[in-house]
Amino acid sequence: MKLFIYILKRILQTIPLLFIVSLISFFIIRLSPVDPLAELKLNPSVSKETLQRETERLGLDKPIIVQYGKWAKSFVRGDLGITSNGESVAVKLKERIPNTLLLTMIVIFLSWVVGVPLGIAAAVKWKTPFDRMLTVLTSVGMAIPSFFFAVLLLIFAVKTGWFPIGGLTSSNFLEMSFLEKVFDITKHLVLPVTVLFTISLAGLQRQMRGNLLDVLDSDYVKFARAKGVSEFKVIFKHALRNAVNPMITLLGFEFAGLLSGAALTEYVFQYPGLGRLILEAVLRSDINLVMASLMMGAIMLVVGNLIADILLIITDPRIRDNGGKQA
Repeated sequence: MKLFIYILKRILQTIPLLFIVSLISFFIIRLSPVDPLAELKLNPSVSKETLQRETERLGLDKPIIVQYGKWAKSFVRGDLGITSNGESVAVKLKERIPNTLLLTMIVIFLSWVVGVPLGIAAAVKWKTPFDRMLTVLTSVGMAIPSFFFAVLLLIFAVKTGWFPIGGLTSSNFLEMSFLEKVFDITKHLVLPVTVLFTISLAGLQRQMRGNLLDVLDSDYVKFARAKGVSEFKVIFKHALRNAVNPMITLLGFEFAGLLSGAALTEYVFQYPGLGRLILEAVLRSDINLVMASLMMGAIMLVVGNLIADILLIITDPRIRDNGGKQA
């Protein structure tokens, strides 16, 4: 019951956040001198009635605050409008969001499966050649820009022909068997996953290493060692539980970082994800698509942080007891 109340309060707290995000985004886009319906007007397949309907729906002939009110009312009702190409915004988002979630979930899973054990190993072998080697490698991983790394891998793919250079599926995807489809999607995911995984892994490993080193230097760990508790129990039973808690909190920010970092990576590899969709929509000043995409990204971020908070409450009894009262 306490957990349910906490989740409900957190959801209610996100409503002002989403409002502020939508307000700032809308005003920045509308203050641009570009006509948001410019491409729609140049599209011969779009009728005058459709243009008039979009103009009235967005209130483009009215003050900007009225325009925002009209957009917000339509968004709450689920009317996301049409893109500058005359396509349904809801359909575009339905196509792109699962692709971004697939890419993000794979990167998070691999980063945690590899980064946490490497961070533990580096902390246990502190100041050894192994720790120093990992420090150098992670420093390189954190320093290299994701866009630059993506371009390098794209050039590598073009030169070798080992991997597809864009998209999520091949042209003959519908003709493949189930296993062939899985293999085809996997091949297309290798390069974008490698870019995001490298960047994410570096920060995650360094964070885990630093957390565990701090805990290993605490008084209760020294006391456990003085009592003759085995090093394995000291690390995995006492120290690791407290060192992992900040990592769970980091999960929500990791999700947000991947969403923002995935935009350029998706653009380089022409990956059909939400990040690429937002970039292309911004370049066209497609207000319907930009606003809907930004709101979906903000909602995904809020959900990621909420999941991290729930996991933290479940794994830490102290937070579960105190947090339930505070919630």
